[in-house]
Amino acid sequence: MFGWSLDQEGSEAVLDAYVAAGGNFIDTADLYGRRGAGGSGSSEQIIGNWMAARGNRDSLVIATKVGMSEEHPGLSRQSILRGAEDSLRRLRSDRIDLYYAHRDDPDTPLQETLSAFAELIAAGSVRYVAASNYSAARLAEALSVAEQEGLPAYVALQPNYNLLDRGEYEGELMALCEREQLACLPYFSLARGFLTGKYRRGGAEIESPRAAGVRESYFNDRGFAVLAALDQVAGEHDSSVAAVALAWLLAQPTVLAPIASATSPAQLSELMAAPALALTADQLERLSRAAAT
Repeated sequence: MFGWSLDQEGSEAVLDAYVAAGGNFIDTADLYGRRGAGGSGSSEQIIGNWMAARGNRDSLVIATKVGMSEEHPGLSRQSILRGAEDSLRRLRSDRIDLYYAHRDDPDTPLQETLSAFAELIAAGSVRYVAASNYSAARLAEALSVAEQEGLPAYVALQPNYNLLDRGEYEGELMALCEREQLACLPYFSLARGFLTGKYRRGGAEIESPRAAGVRESYFNDRGFAVLAALDQVAGEHDSSVAAVALAWLLAQPTVLAPIASATSPAQLSELMAAPALALTADQLERLSRAAAT
């Protein structure tokens, strides 16, 4: 949301509340904020300005991505090296802790991509590399190339995965992550906001850049069956629907940390309750069953 629906001041309010609540991992990308007034890269710039003002860079883990922006498309050596340079400048940092290939680039040899990441790691500009939006076959191939060529291997995967969107990850990708001990850090963990419970049949119109896509994807019997199950479990824990949805994800094999967006400290407080929320086996089954209908 930074640089898209939130300006510098609004973003800093969320970031300050996040750190105060114990958070230290921040996920962004070189193209985030492209629809906001700040344009592409404004999310990184907002985070960089905030870290510089607070002097807290060393206490944070910063992840960003390369490969989908108009300025640096694809995963060629040139795109990766120039993309990292621009991201570091906007972040006002000397390093990126976790650098993602934002999506697979079938037109660039995997060896070239991984060799470029190796250059950045050797220079100290990047600590670890990861993949996002890769198929199981391509991720397995990338891991194999890394092992054969002595190049940096991806340590994590960021897929689209949540209680409603399960087909892409559950199956071969999950099995691969489990076998190779890759951490899964899902994006759209709250199904673009639908799993917060703010979207209801006959409810008020939601003003959000994602609202149209949410209605198209989730306003159906299955979506509302999942919301009903979330309501029930949330009531049993005196918790929020959003926290329960994230707690379900945290209970899934290989998931290290779901990624979610907040547009205010109040929203953030709901999300931050998820790690302490222990769902029972029966509750997990009820939620999974509702999502399978």
